[in-house]
Amino acid sequence: MGPLAKMNRPAAVEIVYECMRFLITHNPTNATLNKFTEELKKFEVHTLVRVCEATYDKAPVEKEGIQVLDWPFDDGAPPPTQIVDDWLNLLKTKFREEPGCCIAVHCVAGLGRAPVLVALALIESGMKYEDAVQFIRQKRRGAFNSKQLLYLEKYRPKMRLRFKDTNGHNCCIQ
Repeated sequence: MGPLAKMNRPAAVEIVYECMRFLITHNPTNATLNKFTEELKKFEVHTLVRVCEATYDKAPVEKEGIQVLDWPFDDGAPPPTQIVDDWLNLLKTKFREEPGCCIAVHCVAGLGRAPVLVALALIESGMKYEDAVQFIRQKRRGAFNSKQLLYLEKYRPKMRLRFKDTNGHNCCIQ
């Protein structure tokens, strides 16, 4: 593997905002699956969302107790409404039932489709789109293409991820 191949596979990054934790990662191969699964476990990931075509066997990952969800959509494109709804419903359920859990999401390089879903989560929890983009780009240089930025700019949140703690306050980083 030359230096170029390494460059295309930026390290996994953790994005933490309020009571949400995400791990944006790249697409592993069957050869790197062990190392990939170890990394997921290190971040306490119990759910992994694949938004690209499946290129590796998910059985070894699921054997480690990590649920793998396949929600592929086109590279460089914004996510279809159905995937957005499924994603937000997943987050609502997981972050409420398992506070502090981490949800991993990956596309091929972890620069387009995966960051878009994380950005949507931030926007749905009240962050402005510019801030969400900047927040993710601080950790993930080169994230988002112009079509995806336009989609995020036009996206109208319904505030579906306003989490309340037991006292009725919006929850924040623990």
